Amino acid sequence: MISRQFQILFQWSKRTAHLLQLHSLILKTALDRDQFFVSQFILSACSVSIGFARSIFDSSPITLSLFAWNTIIKEYSRSSIPIESVKLFYQLQRVGLKPDKFTYPFVLKACGRCSMAQVGGTVHSLILKTGFDWDRYIRNTLLRMYAACNAIGLARQVFDEMSERDVVSWSSMIAGYVSCDCPSDALMVFQDMKLVNEEPNNITLVSLLSACTRLPNIRLGESIHSYILVNHIALDVALGTALLEMYAKCGHIEKAFHIFNSMNEKNLQSWTVMISGLADHGHGEEAISLFTQMEQTGQKPDSVSFSGILCACSHLGAINEGQMYFDQMVRIYNIKPTMEHYGCMVDMFGRAGMIEEAYQVISNMPMEPNPVILRSFMSACKNHGCILCLDENLKKLLLEIEPDLGANYVLAATVSSLSGCWNDADDLRVSMKDKGLKKVPGCSWVEVNGSSTEDIVKEA
Repeated sequence: MISRQFQILFQWSKRTAHLLQLHSLILKTALDRDQFFVSQFILSACSVSIGFARSIFDSSPITLSLFAWNTIIKEYSRSSIPIESVKLFYQLQRVGLKPDKFTYPFVLKACGRCSMAQVGGTVHSLILKTGFDWDRYIRNTLLRMYAACNAIGLARQVFDEMSERDVVSWSSMIAGYVSCDCPSDALMVFQDMKLVNEEPNNITLVSLLSACTRLPNIRLGESIHSYILVNHIALDVALGTALLEMYAKCGHIEKAFHIFNSMNEKNLQSWTVMISGLADHGHGEEAISLFTQMEQTGQKPDSVSFSGILCACSHLGAINEGQMYFDQMVRIYNIKPTMEHYGCMVDMFGRAGMIEEAYQVISNMPMEPNPVILRSFMSACKNHGCILCLDENLKKLLLEIEPDLGANYVLAATVSSLSGCWNDADDLRVSMKDKGLKKVPGCSWVEVNGSSTEDIVKEA
């Protein structure tokens, strides 16, 4: 009877105040010495406040069950401080408890999120010693951990050593290659997946579309789209967003917009990808209009959303709108501007020939400008023939940050010439020659007669 009553109370506890009252009741009834009740209380508290759950965990007068340890380790592994999962894992072993097949995946996930490949390797060794390497879920988590740590070779080793693979194993390996910027390898794994007749799921298709986006490979992306249509696969938010991003990044904006409009559900990423796609391909007005629609639907734009709309304003030459959105981002949405936001503003003013305004943005930045911003600013000065009274410091900064890039010396020399500093321009060219640097000519990438990866999904 008491057990059922407490179960109901656990379910009703939705706020910290409720947890405090329930904790007081547990103390009064001496149930704080019952492993089952304490474990259930920690489980309930984790869904409300990880900090409160940890305080109960740390202050418990009894040796807690492995279930309680796994509960708190799991919650930390997906929190903003996953390192606590790793600390608790070592603490668990010190108190004499042995991790089980549920403990290891949580710790591996935390190692991946913290990019702790070495610690993850130690956990991997423990898994082998304790004989849990037979567990498919643990092996799949091991694979994802190494991939998250950018140790794609170790991830592939785990994958190759699997005696049995399921769709999660294949999808994890494909996603790992994509996240480590090896899209061609991801497509080759998919080719192997087809040979063993393993059917891809939505997660697999999302990763494949991401690989097409990174290459970019529109023909392969279209093949995957055909596979989705032929097999009547519903476009959930993740798959729909990946598909429209593939089309947008490959320059097929109309197809991307068609996918966007056909999605029954859209999240902030869907809107942001479409807005950025429009902005990047010369559809600034449509991007601004879509941003307004997004706000009207109740979506709250984030830092990435504002990068997209500021880029649109820059390409469109919409100075007033750009300043309005930047101000809106800071004042209304309390988003701290990043280097990318400042870069958009410098580019926007620079394109419009408003050199002084662009310089003020750089001067008021709370961080040192990066080479992209500096080159954007100096290129604007060159293109508009503006003499810069304080460009000396910016030139020096650019050459200090990237001393081995020949294009920087050419740009700095050109700006010096515009300012009438002919000696400085000559010195820069001499310095460039002495260092053996050359300006790499601009070029465009063109695909001719396809590539070896384009026919991978020809049957899809």
